[in-house]
Amino acid sequence: MRMLINVAETVVADALRGMAAAHPRLTVDVENRVVVRSDAPVPGRVGLVSGGGSGHEPLHGGFVGPGMLSAACPGEVFTSPVPDQMVRAAAAVDSGQGVLFVVKNYTGDVLNFDMAAELAEDEGIQVAKVLVDDDVAVADSTFTAGRRGTGATLFVEKIAGAAAEEGAPLERVEAIARQVNASSRSFGVALSAVTTPAKGTPTFDLPAGELELGIGIHGEPGRERRPMMTSGEIADFAVDAVLEDLRPTRPVLALVNGMGATPLLELYGFNAEVQRVLSARGVAVARTLVGNYVTSLDMAGCSVTLCQVDEELLRLWDAPVETPALRWGR
Repeated sequence: MRMLINVAETVVADALRGMAAAHPRLTVDVENRVVVRSDAPVPGRVGLVSGGGSGHEPLHGGFVGPGMLSAACPGEVFTSPVPDQMVRAAAAVDSGQGVLFVVKNYTGDVLNFDMAAELAEDEGIQVAKVLVDDDVAVADSTFTAGRRGTGATLFVEKIAGAAAEEGAPLERVEAIARQVNASSRSFGVALSAVTTPAKGTPTFDLPAGELELGIGIHGEPGRERRPMMTSGEIADFAVDAVLEDLRPTRPVLALVNGMGATPLLELYGFNAEVQRVLSARGVAVARTLVGNYVTSLDMAGCSVTLCQVDEELLRLWDAPVETPALRWGR
């Protein structure tokens, strides 16, 4: 195992200390594992809280800041945060206008956020929840009942975060988040397996010269395994899988996402192929984001997420955002 770590047991705490040092506009509670925008709670604004297992950075802590999340709860690597973290986060960001939990559809996340919502409401915090389940690769997986939550999490957090920043009430922020999730679909591809610090070896076997089509962000198996394909062939397969399910009638936001170990040189080349397929299928692209945003540690690979948007969703996407991993308009 070759990793830039001290010991596996402290990898999350070490990363949080480094995050605190790099981003003084965040309040990072290393002991309790909560990342909060430093001006929280913002008077008159709904709070947005998300979280999940570490190893998917910059999701979610890298998306905390004005125009996006109010707080994030990092769990251990590929392990859900616990309800106490979520309640602390909700209390830290609640201005009296309520808190929206953005939850990826993984069993541990769903159970713990449900429990946290009950505990927060016992403390007088109004809580709404939105489940992200955008992955079209499989209907059920090792970690979920139903579709997995993947790249659309970024779209939900950005667009709902912009609505909250503008002062929209909790019911409206929740409705927008649900609309974004319903309008989004994703498909992922692995070119290599993922290695967790605790295990120290690949979590699944992917022989040389093969790839896995339809993986999840924890390395869950997908639709099928094939001999290595070209970038163009992968784009054809992935985009068609998304379009077959989404069937967009409006322009789309396109996220061409790296899984952690794929360089931008390859991702931009892959984006050219994604744009080729979308153009050939008659799909208009309103905005494109390329980079490593919803990752799986050291996995080589990529995912494609499309979200069809109306004028309001596009305006909220373009609204200013200032987080460690996503920023524009300020």
